Amino acid sequence: MLAEQLLALIAEECATRPTVLVIDDLQWADQASVSLLARLAGSARDLPLLLAGMLRPVPQRDDLLALGRAGDAARLQLTGLPEAAVAELVASLAGGVPDSRLLKLADDAAGNPLYVTELVAALERSSQLTITADGMATLTPGPTPRSLAAAIAHRLGFISGPAREVLRSASLLGVEFAVTDLASLLDRGISDLAGILREACAAGVLAETGNRLRFRHPLIHAALYEEMPAPIRAVCHREAGRALARADAPADRVARQLLSATGEPPEPMEEWMLSWLADAAAALVSQAPSVAAALLTRALDSIPRSSARYGRLASRLASALYHVGENAAAEEMASEALEQAAGPDLLVDLHWTLALCRMAAGRSAESLVTLDHALADPGLSARHRGRLLVLVARTHAYFGEFEKGDQAAVDALEAASAEGDTWTVGWALAAMALNAISRGQLTDALALHDRALSMTQADPALSDLRLLLQINKAAALANLDRWEEALAVAGQAQQLADQAGTTIRQAQAHDILGQLLFETGRWDEALAEISIVPESLKEPVLSCDELGIAAVISFHRGNTAAARGYLSAALPHARRVGHRLVPHLALARSLDHEQAGALPEALAELAGWIDGKAEEFGEMQELIGDATRLAMRTGDLSAARTLASQAATSAIGEQTPCRQANALYCRGLVEHDAAMLLSSAERYGQAGRPLPRAKAQEAAASEYARAGDWETAQSSLATAGEIYAWLGATVDAARVRAARETQGVHA
Repeated sequence: MLAEQLLALIAEECATRPTVLVIDDLQWADQASVSLLARLAGSARDLPLLLAGMLRPVPQRDDLLALGRAGDAARLQLTGLPEAAVAELVASLAGGVPDSRLLKLADDAAGNPLYVTELVAALERSSQLTITADGMATLTPGPTPRSLAAAIAHRLGFISGPAREVLRSASLLGVEFAVTDLASLLDRGISDLAGILREACAAGVLAETGNRLRFRHPLIHAALYEEMPAPIRAVCHREAGRALARADAPADRVARQLLSATGEPPEPMEEWMLSWLADAAAALVSQAPSVAAALLTRALDSIPRSSARYGRLASRLASALYHVGENAAAEEMASEALEQAAGPDLLVDLHWTLALCRMAAGRSAESLVTLDHALADPGLSARHRGRLLVLVARTHAYFGEFEKGDQAAVDALEAASAEGDTWTVGWALAAMALNAISRGQLTDALALHDRALSMTQADPALSDLRLLLQINKAAALANLDRWEEALAVAGQAQQLADQAGTTIRQAQAHDILGQLLFETGRWDEALAEISIVPESLKEPVLSCDELGIAAVISFHRGNTAAARGYLSAALPHARRVGHRLVPHLALARSLDHEQAGALPEALAELAGWIDGKAEEFGEMQELIGDATRLAMRTGDLSAARTLASQAATSAIGEQTPCRQANALYCRGLVEHDAAMLLSSAERYGQAGRPLPRAKAQEAAASEYARAGDWETAQSSLATAGEIYAWLGATVDAARVRAARETQGVHA
């Protein structure tokens, strides 16, 4: 009877005016309601009626699926709100423009307006939202209120009981997890879980990400996770760690579970945990050094210093601390452990960490003394001697003493080859490859990199070396002007470093990518890239390089104050680097003097490195063009000729466009040869280096104007101006415009 009355009512409404009928939560509709909707759907063809029904993806019902296929039905699937809409919704709910921290928290709702609403309401209830005088909604410090998790959990009634239990266990594994890990945790087969996981994906709770699954809404993950009381969670994490360890899961996944199993106050680690950690620590430091540092610290608190296991775990902790940038703590830990070190393997590991820490602190001479003392031990095996010699080679290279470094590397190779020690061979080849890059022997460097990379393929213990080799190979490819290959290798290295969480390698990978972007003229991207890793976590030479790049860009863009700020920030790092060329920093210092009108000082900043004796001639290619230009501007023709001769010598037998361009540019400047300068601009273009190309075009224009060929001069200036404008080099673009106007008057 009620159905007939409703049909009659809707017919009356439609007779008066077009009508819209909306029914929400159809997934809970009873059979009578579904039958009524089916009749309405049939009538809608003949009536001015828009019938709209809304339902969740689960539970799936055959009668509703049939209803959706009836007549002219169209299905619209709602997606998450875009970022701008989320920001607008948060502003409306909070009563102020949300700050970055509030928006970042709102991102966890993944665009679900219900969860955004619950989030803002929970923050207001806990007094964690403040509206400033200028109308900004700011998030006050503190944990996310527990009432939010409870509110979200209350909204998950559409998930079946068995699925909810599986998802609660999955929440122990993080927002993103491997299905194999979940199966190990629950001790169930993957096929047994497939139906539940399909249901969770259909409900929009889980989503695929590559070969893993993730919680689509981090807020749902948090709600399920916090449904478990903290003591129960700790026990569950411990059992999850044991299950993953038995299944030989990656070390970082096991370690994260063990870290989360800590109670308050932290309990001593169980024997099985210490045993597992002793075996997995090396891999863990390589994969996730920050996790390793935290877990190893707990482990050392659980065992006496007199324990034989203590020294090995202390060595691993020192290495982990170095890899996350805590150099002072790493050196202190390694020094303490070295006093009680038993066994040559432990001795070498501790010396390795100590040497790296001292290099980063600019105290490599101290390392050489310590290493020489260790190498003097007559009982040292060839294998351990080779590993210490690699450290000697790297230490010499750090200070630009490449000949000494190469000799130590050769000695290390001989010792390692006799023992079949691939670890030492790989690191020795890496040291030789880096020396070859610095000398400008780029083809040799690539061959050494590939030879070393081939040795790292099958050995997980060499994953850190593989990362370093990829970073340095990208540098070698860049010096050969093979930019696409260089960017691809650098991008791959960056992704691997970010996944591993190795701070040192992350900094190096972002640095080399920043260098490549700078050289190819993508300056804004370069600035973004080099700002990703915090300054405090970078080695001194990387800080000098990146601050130099930022200063060079700022000088060219007319932001002198910012540029000089970068140079000031580089000073303490430069003191720690010692006598080592950092080309971008040298260029920035030279630009500072040049823009202040101090041309002799600008020349001295560059020419001091190009004395024909230093070993970093490969890196000097970055400086030689500007040094020659400045020598000509100061009237020092003798210095200009010497520099041009050195550029020509470095290009002999070289097929590298940049070196050939340098030789043409320097000679063109000295001989006032406009055609040669245009040829150098063409070669710089082929080398993919826009800034020196623009400089060559500008120099050619000057020579054409000097010869009275105003038309060609104007054409060259126009090309230079276009390149400067593309770079955003406003200072240079303004100089070119002024020159064009002056030449126009002369013409």
